[in-house]
Amino acid sequence: MAAKKSNTAECWSKLEAAKDSKSLLKKCLTKEIYEQLKDKKTKFGGTLAECIRSGAENPDSGVGVYACDPDAYTTFAPLLDDVIKVYHKVPEVKHPKPCFGPDGKDDFKEFANLDPEGKYIVSTRVRTGRSHDSYGFPPVLTKEDRVNMEKVTVEALKSLDGKLKGEYFPLLGMDKATEKQLVEDHFLFKDDDRFLREASGYEDWPVGRGIFHTPDKKFLVWVNEEDHLRLISMQQGGDLCEVYSRLVLAIKTMEKKLSFAKKDELGYLTFCPTNLGTALRASVHMKIPLFSKTPEFNEFCASVNIQPRGIHGEHTESVGGVYDLSNKRRLGLSEWAAIEEMKNGVLAILAEEKKLEGK
Repeated sequence: MAAKKSNTAECWSKLEAAKDSKSLLKKCLTKEIYEQLKDKKTKFGGTLAECIRSGAENPDSGVGVYACDPDAYTTFAPLLDDVIKVYHKVPEVKHPKPCFGPDGKDDFKEFANLDPEGKYIVSTRVRTGRSHDSYGFPPVLTKEDRVNMEKVTVEALKSLDGKLKGEYFPLLGMDKATEKQLVEDHFLFKDDDRFLREASGYEDWPVGRGIFHTPDKKFLVWVNEEDHLRLISMQQGGDLCEVYSRLVLAIKTMEKKLSFAKKDELGYLTFCPTNLGTALRASVHMKIPLFSKTPEFNEFCASVNIQPRGIHGEHTESVGGVYDLSNKRRLGLSEWAAIEEMKNGVLAILAEEKKLEGK
């Protein structure tokens, strides 16, 4: 039998008691805002408790807030807008309309290959999140919702052809050989994040979840992991043009079959408010053994809006001087601008590495 979940009042009490919490939830949910929102419900039936439970149960959270459904961004805007402004470091919540290329055209030639010699960039990856506009996020979903969402998503995935044509592997009933292969490919997602668990991210696990990928493994989609869909384009080397154009083609093809949740001034809506806007993360794994050891490395990365992290994700160390370098900004700029900012930042860091090599 599932453990009883804390209600809104219990979540508030736990948060008030967490005097040492440094989370954005603790910072942004004042008594005044709590009183204003505590009895409200979204059109999906979502409550404030479902937005703040993870942060209340985990006072060591960095953010501590999830949107219970797309409508939460309207119903609970006094809280979520403040969290968004602080996290994304923007003075106001103002996001432009989607734009994937220069002047709205799908012409990405200027990206080309960031490392034509293949000496520095190990791999390039661009991913984005999408949410169905007719379904809530994990806290308000039923088992039937998850199954139905998986069904319509898989139907849309079947419409992908050419270099995007692939196969879908549901987690439910997955055979051991497939599971082993997906683990080796680092494609398989798991149910082991305590923050996501308290946000109801793993209800009915593994029902409704699965992974789609192409035979060459350059394009994959996670279905009902944290977000309804997470689309990922990746390959070895530094050909950002090829990686990005593949992702844009997939997004535009999927949009012909599915309707995604968007909101004026916020862009594409996701379960976690840290990902919305473009919902885009573009990254390279790059060898920078010299520059990464200098005292100004982190400050320089920040100055070009690049987030450095270890190759195994946030809060991990570099291995062999290889760093994961990604765009820091997701909100307040277009998809094209976010990718361009990542490209320029990576090239600036690469130039510093070459200077130290004496080139």
